Parts: sequence; C-alpha cells; structure tokens
Amino acid sequence: MSLIAKIAEIENEMARTQKNKATAHHLGLLKARLAKLKRELITPKGGSGGGTGEGFDVAKTGDARIGFVGFPSVGKSTLLSNLAGVYSEVAAYEFTTLTTVPGVIRYKGAKIQLLDLPGIIEGAKDGKGRGRQVIAVARTCNLILIVLDVLKPLGHKKLIEHELEGFGIRLNKSPPNIGFKKKDKGGINFTATCAQSELDGDTVKSILSEYKIHNADVTLRCDATADDLIDVVEGNRVYIPCIYVLNKIDQISVEELDIIYKVPHCVPISAHHRWNFDDLLERIWDYLHLVRIYTKPKGQLPDYTSPVVLPDGHTTVEDFCLKIHKNLVKELKHALVWGASVKHNPQKVGREHLMEDEDVIQLVKK
Repeated sequence: MSLIAKIAEIENEMARTQKNKATAHHLGLLKARLAKLKRELITPKGGSGGGTGEGFDVAKTGDARIGFVGFPSVGKSTLLSNLAGVYSEVAAYEFTTLTTVPGVIRYKGAKIQLLDLPGIIEGAKDGKGRGRQVIAVARTCNLILIVLDVLKPLGHKKLIEHELEGFGIRLNKSPPNIGFKKKDKGGINFTATCAQSELDGDTVKSILSEYKIHNADVTLRCDATADDLIDVVEGNRVYIPCIYVLNKIDQISVEELDIIYKVPHCVPISAHHRWNFDDLLERIWDYLHLVRIYTKPKGQLPDYTSPVVLPDGHTTVEDFCLKIHKNLVKELKHALVWGASVKHNPQKVGREHLMEDEDVIQLVKK
C-alpha cells in the first residue's frame, strides 16, 4: 500500500471515530501514526527527493523572508507585483526554480524578500518532489501571507491551513509548554503541573511507544493535546506568524468590511486598486518583529538612512557585530549606545548588552 493510501486510511478512521474520553487513547495512537507517515512523505527514507530543500535554488536575501500562499485567481500575482512596484528598489532578482519572483521591497529601512510559493497547494500533498521542496522553502519564511478571495475565504483558508499543518508548519502558535527528554532507562516518567483535559499517563505512554520510546521524562506544563505531544516528539515543527490577506474588498459592502476587520490576523485589501497597502505593510512590520540599529561613526552624525536590521531575540552588541562581519567581535573593546535600551546617553556597554529598536551604536575597537 502506498504512503498516500495509508495516510488516507488513517484519516478516514479518525473521521469515523467519535471523540470522547473512551476513544482519546485510540485517537492519540492514530495521530502519532499519521505524523510518522507524513514525515516520511516529506523526507523519504532514502534521503532523496529534496525533502530538506537542499539544492532548491532559493537564495535568502535581505533581513526577512515572506512567503505568499494562495489558490489561483485570488489576486496573489497582482498583490506581489503592485507591492514590489510601489515599495521596491529592485523589481526582480535572479531566481531559477520558483516561477514567480516579485523582488525585494524596502520598508522602514529593512530589505524584505517576497516569495510566491506556487506548488504549495497543487501536488504538495502527494509527495511530488517539487511540492516537498516548496514546503521546505515555506518552512524558512519569517512570515506567511495567505491570500484569500474575500467572497470565498473560509473554504480556502481551511484547505491551505490543513496543507501547511500537515507538513509541520504551525501558524500563529507558540511551541507547546511540554518538557520532553529521552533517557536510557527508568521507563516513562509522566508529570502534569496543571489539570489535563485530554492526556493521561496511559495515552502518553501509548503515543511514545508508537515512536519506540520506552524511557523518557515528560512534563506537561499546559493543558496539552495529543497533537501537542506529537509535535514535541517529532521535534521538526516550525512556528511561523501568519497574516490572512482578504483581497477584492472593492466587491463587498462597507458593513461586510467592518465585520472582516474584527477577524484576528486579517487584513482586507484590494490588490488591483492598491487599497489598504499601508495597513498591510504596517501589520507585516509588527509580525516580523525586526529591530533597527543605526550606526554612528566617531565624530560624525548617526546614519539614519540604512539601519542594520536584526531579528527580535538576537539584538545583542555581539549579534550586531556578527551581522556586519564575524571578525568585528574579536576587535571590539566596547560600544557606546544611545536610545531606549540604556539609562543615559551615551552609555558604555559590553558585547552582551541587549539593544532596542532605533538605538544608535558606535563601536570602539581595541
């Protein structure tokens, strides 16, 4: 039986099984089996098929990467070309394998790479090589924009989410607060620090036994589901923020637009008329969590035109130096920083100092 047939069989059995406490154990096992089969689909056992995305010619450029996902004729190409046309310095750059390349946009001093992911829906699920590679590229994005037709958003939204979820991409979620550590002996040591509505010791053991894990420490620090535990055991999930871009708002009423604005993670636009692009770009900026650091050469004014852009969580003076050149860290004596991260301006700081958005830095070499 092929992998696709095995996956379909398990999905059908899960659909037939009623969800209650008596079947939780059985459903947990089925979910674990399904996750294993899907992993095999993305990365075949022989290691061939480009499951990791290696050799897929997508050079990562700029400070962040955004993947555009959507069905045909939702206005994705129009949105990409209009965004790139309005906000871009470079309209296109060399790119060999993906079919649509709108280019890099500059926004608030950051260079942001936009990628259309054409095969993510068609053919990805049946394990065709290209589908796997496109999924691998999607997993490297800092943000995913799901472009939907405002007249039929829900059906498409669910299909795309299901596709991405099936390949280990978790949208607008944080990693579950579960401690998991394999060990050599001692059996399964199960601890829950809060009340559990789905998982108990037996279900945890049966899920782990499906992975041939018989010795491990498991600590549930949240009300976890079987899916959460499987995600932690698999260890290859990526957690990516996502914005739902509802296009073609020129075809709906103002009252309908007011309702859409209340939906979480949604931005209504008209790609054709270039309506609401500023709101979309502002939301993109918020979701990317980028930090801009301005440089100040000795005896000169700060350069506010081209900041060094760092991802949130990697904003130390050392991270800043590494972004410019790896040898800079060795030559660094200390740094002078002006801005929100220091108590007085300027302040002498070391390489571990955490900087904040729009700080100004001057490096002092040994």
